[in-house]
Amino acid sequence: MPDRERARGWTLLVDGAPQSHVDLDDPSYLDFEYQRRIGHIVDLVAPPGRPLHALHLGGGALTLARYVAATRPRSTQQVVERDTALVQLVRRALPLDPSARIRVRGADAREGLAKTPDGWADLVIADVFSGARTPAHLTSAEFLGDIRRVLKPTGWYAANLADGPPLAYLRGQLATAATVFPELALVADPAVLRGKRFGNAVLLGAAQPLPVAELTRRSAADPHPARVEHGRALLDFSGGAAAVTDASAVASPAPPSSVFR
Repeated sequence: MPDRERARGWTLLVDGAPQSHVDLDDPSYLDFEYQRRIGHIVDLVAPPGRPLHALHLGGGALTLARYVAATRPRSTQQVVERDTALVQLVRRALPLDPSARIRVRGADAREGLAKTPDGWADLVIADVFSGARTPAHLTSAEFLGDIRRVLKPTGWYAANLADGPPLAYLRGQLATAATVFPELALVADPAVLRGKRFGNAVLLGAAQPLPVAELTRRSAADPHPARVEHGRALLDFSGGAAAVTDASAVASPAPPSSVFR
């Protein structure tokens, strides 16, 4: 659907749910709240302008891959997107800059992850939804362990998670990530963190200390301010939830119909 406020802006809907927004004139513009928050992570993972090796699990309209290419030229990026018909539509309707070094692979996210070399990525972004739910096999400790494998020692993992009250899925994902990454942060709208409404939260994991203060400043300055939780407060927020394994994994909860009205 065209964006009435931006001349070459477009929103991609999948099964009626808004999935991505792209401005072909300005790929550094991020419209969705959660994508702005991941954009801050892209900006902070390495010194400004330095090229990255980035792996995107889930492609959509390739919004975040375009952002990396625009803000960090000469980055090398791999996108794993199972819906090859969607990829063809996006390439045709929202063409990529020919100079962007973005390779798109048609495969399941976990299958594509398994084929990525050890220690290749500066950043892995997981934004995978089947309809409006994250598939169960992309929520487990085994899945996150393979992500840790492909990250460089200084690399970061960022995931778009969606949940609502009572936040059981989000708490379980935090507990699971804590078994793999010693450093964690969570970025979300305060109302989502309080369990007042359904929404997105961005989970950030790393092996080394994160720039929490700067991430907090940037997230708070957004048009829709977000809160950053980390450390003891984040551990308390997880509420003693159990880590998720392949044997116990379930898909993320379906959003209420009112979310997309």
